[in-house]
Amino acid sequence: MLRNLFMAMMSLVAFTGAAAACPDFNLSPQAAYQVSGQQLYQKRGFDVVAGGEHYVWDCRNVQPGTDTGAGYFPAAPDFSFQLSGMSRYQLVLSVVSECDAALLINTASASWYYDDDDNGNYDPQIVLTRPADGRVDVWIGTYDGAYCDAQFQLETFDR
Repeated sequence: MLRNLFMAMMSLVAFTGAAAACPDFNLSPQAAYQVSGQQLYQKRGFDVVAGGEHYVWDCRNVQPGTDTGAGYFPAAPDFSFQLSGMSRYQLVLSVVSECDAALLINTASASWYYDDDDNGNYDPQIVLTRPADGRVDVWIGTYDGAYCDAQFQLETFDR
């Protein structure tokens, strides 16, 4: 009985620790920007080091309804964007990197999206066909937990 109680307590501690180390939009991003759909009509790029130590599928707070490949991400977002004037645009979020990068975002509607290779050359891309105005948090990770130089890119297109 005591052994079972001890094991249950250890499992709870392990789960709590793992959840605390997962990507969390409540943490302060490395950089924050305010941009409009019109400003993003010309592609904007942001340099970043891709990678992280938290395996995305071990995180109960992150439930992407998209791609299911592997990915390691930092706890705090790399970027946070306050978007406005998005109603007439689709938004393309992509990464160009020197390794097998992965992309994780949390949108203004509290939806998680993940991608690994849709930008070609082992780089990720997510297309939001009807992005909402509001905050989008972005994590740039890697498929295998390595770190490398990368560029995160944002661009809008007319719908």
